[in-house]
Amino acid sequence: MIQIIFLFSLLFLSEAAVQDFCVGDLTGPESPAGYSCKKAATVTVDDFVYSGLKMAGNTTNIISAAVTPAFSTQFPGLNGLGISMARLDLAPKGVIPMHTHPGASEVLVVVQGAILAGFVSSANDVYVKKLNKGDIMVFPQGLLHFQINARGIPSIAFVSFSSPIPGLQILDFALFANDLPSDLVEKTTFLDDATVKALKGVLGGTG
Repeated sequence: MIQIIFLFSLLFLSEAAVQDFCVGDLTGPESPAGYSCKKAATVTVDDFVYSGLKMAGNTTNIISAAVTPAFSTQFPGLNGLGISMARLDLAPKGVIPMHTHPGASEVLVVVQGAILAGFVSSANDVYVKKLNKGDIMVFPQGLLHFQINARGIPSIAFVSFSSPIPGLQILDFALFANDLPSDLVEKTTFLDDATVKALKGVLGGTG
């Protein structure tokens, strides 16, 4: 009986020692594992509340769309919890170009308008669907995917990620918005010189 009580006490103490959360200390550097923890004495309820997704993003840009993140950098209460969110605003003709999140899977729910969304698997199979208000779609981690406004009104969606730091790489920007030499882009994409230089000119690339 004494042994059972002793083991139960050890189990209780072990559970009591579990760290409930690790609110990110944004004054320090961010590592691949996230931020170091704020001292518990400095944590407040405001660390667990974020209001940044209330307002529409600025869609006056080349893609007529905006992504407002709620990642650990903006919302330190997410640090270490393995989740995050964002808001998508797509003006009429708005598009979120082909991109990947190397660190997370994504779930999207449409709350206004309609969005044509899809992804391409590693076997090059294509999955595309028009999503209406209330529809949800999942995008597996690391796969190329996109969203396009499918109605002539502003469309809005909220997305959740399986990481507080999902990462982002936009395919068009990776090819045409940097100093990757044009001849290398041409050889690897089979595009002609005029097309590559035109796209670099639109997206601000050089080389």
